[in-house]
Amino acid sequence: MESILPIIQIILSVLIVITILLQRTSSGFDGALGGGSGENSITTTRRGFEKVLFRATIVIAVLLVASSIVTLLV
Repeated sequence: MESILPIIQIILSVLIVITILLQRTSSGFDGALGGGSGENSITTTRRGFEKVLFRATIVIAVLLVASSIVTLLV
């Protein structure tokens, strides 16, 4: 079990980087400070693939944290 956990963490890390990079980002300095236009705000309704990608990012992040906790306990 101890030898497979680092491999799982590497795979989850790569997956979370990919899902974050695939998400639409706001361009410009205003978006970096949270003051972007209405279409790029955090309250925008996600639909279709964007919604799936958003939820997948959350699931992968939770799995990565859980695998890290398991690694600490083993």
